Amino acid sequence: LRGSRVLLVGLRGLGAEVAKNLILAGVKALTLLDHEQVTEESRRAQFLIPVDADGQNQAQASLERAQFLNPMVEVKADTDLVESKPDDFFLQFDAVCLTRCSRDLMVRVDQLCSKRNIKVFCGDVFGYHGYMFSDLGPEHHYVEEKPKVVKQSEEANDGPEVKKLKIDPNETTMVKKTASFCSLKESLEVDWTSEEAKRNLKRTPPDYFLLQVLLKFHTDKGRDPYPSSFAEDSQLLLQIRDDLLEAQGVNPELLPDSFVSYCFSEMSPVCAVVGGVLGQEVVK
Repeated sequence: LRGSRVLLVGLRGLGAEVAKNLILAGVKALTLLDHEQVTEESRRAQFLIPVDADGQNQAQASLERAQFLNPMVEVKADTDLVESKPDDFFLQFDAVCLTRCSRDLMVRVDQLCSKRNIKVFCGDVFGYHGYMFSDLGPEHHYVEEKPKVVKQSEEANDGPEVKKLKIDPNETTMVKKTASFCSLKESLEVDWTSEEAKRNLKRTPPDYFLLQVLLKFHTDKGRDPYPSSFAEDSQLLLQIRDDLLEAQGVNPELLPDSFVSYCFSEMSPVCAVVGGVLGQEVVK
């Protein structure tokens, strides 16, 4: 952790929560990348931007307060458009965390970094909803702490009570494990007409399909849904829902019409919850 260099893309509400958690945890260096300017909406969603920073770059405006959280962490701001960054830029980091990014960009970065064993995390918040995704590679090795089980020997059982082996219930051991992660592209392109996928459909939360709809909206419009254009954007979201789920062989009723009332803008409490989970996963 102390030697890790992390790239964080997106400094809205969720990005600020993740930045706080990573800086307080004590990573070696954190790069904040965001090309957008501060607006009243973005300032309300996060706590690193001063109240008088409207019109400034979001990464630059967040830098001072972010650095103040932990002077031992090297924090710097990058104001470039993330889509304009060459592949080599991402390869200098140990972990890349993408927030408020398009589907195409997340897939591109995930495919690039997974080949170089760079950990990739993605996340976003849409109103009352939020998600996170992690790709730690096809073979991620880690250790897990478990209670240590010690079998008593026959000699111990045969002896007097005072001479029997005593076991400390608080004693633990570290167990080596390996996990395999799928790519973001694979997770978003599930064939729901297959028998295996149909069996898993009941266990799949509706938010998975909500994410698909919102990513398609972002691809088509180049932005997230705006509260100021609620009526227009709501109709488009419903149309995307119908087209997308029918094309995947899924009943559109799996995502009720009411979802459009709860997926606009960022909410600070939701950012705090999702940011806490996402930040902890990066630290782990």
